[in-house]
Amino acid sequence: MRYLILTYYKKADGKIDETAAVSKKLKKQDILTANVILDFYNQHVVRARVGEQPIPLDWDRIVSYYYRYYANIIERLFTENGHAISIRPEATG
Repeated sequence: MRYLILTYYKKADGKIDETAAVSKKLKKQDILTANVILDFYNQHVVRARVGEQPIPLDWDRIVSYYYRYYANIIERLFTENGHAISIRPEATG
């Protein structure tokens, strides 16, 4: 697997739900609908938006943020793509 794809959905009750997926290839639908796409092979942020607000494309900061929630998936993606795991969870506060 190469990509971590995160998509946010607004539920009927107004709350936000998040889905996470991993993929070998990006589909056109992923690019159109995903909020965050991380490429672990090239270690760069393909897309980062929350709502209509773009997020700075800072690889280390975004990966360390999601590492708190998806540590096993992120460690697996680093390993499968031949990279050492150098990310630590971003401090909460």
